[in-house]
Amino acid sequence: MVSFEMNDRKKIGLGLTAFGVFFSFLGIIFLFDKGLIAMGNILFISGVALTIGLKSTLQFFMKRQNYKGTISFGVGFFFVIIGWPILGMMLEAYGFVVLFSGFWPTLAVFLQKIPILGWIFQQPFVRSSSLIDTEGSVSLYKPEIKGIAMKQLHRQAHL
Repeated sequence: MVSFEMNDRKKIGLGLTAFGVFFSFLGIIFLFDKGLIAMGNILFISGVALTIGLKSTLQFFMKRQNYKGTISFGVGFFFVIIGWPILGMMLEAYGFVVLFSGFWPTLAVFLQKIPILGWIFQQPFVRSSSLIDTEGSVSLYKPEIKGIAMKQLHRQAHL
């Protein structure tokens, strides 16, 4: 069973993940500085591993449906390390979208619940182009999301 309590290891993992995103953002701002991007990648991966655990991280990246994303993220990281940061970031971005595509509906529902930002995401012009269509149902999901999880997403979308 997955524990949702916030212990020190998970707090450190979330901090490392946030710093990884921050360093990657700085690397892009500073004209694709390969050192900052590489540091951001290392911090992001180590943060994910600390947050959800090493075993769960390996299981996530080694799932059969995640191979394409894992390989493109890894090749992109390799290109960043050898000095081709633009190509590397493009491959990493594709890998990130493929790997985390199952989380987009949950993220869309979460963004709609944030006080000020949620109001923007609930507007018809944003909602029609987002992952939650105008009827409140999730329009982008992986087939393995079924049953209770799908009912929860629909229920949250209708609120």
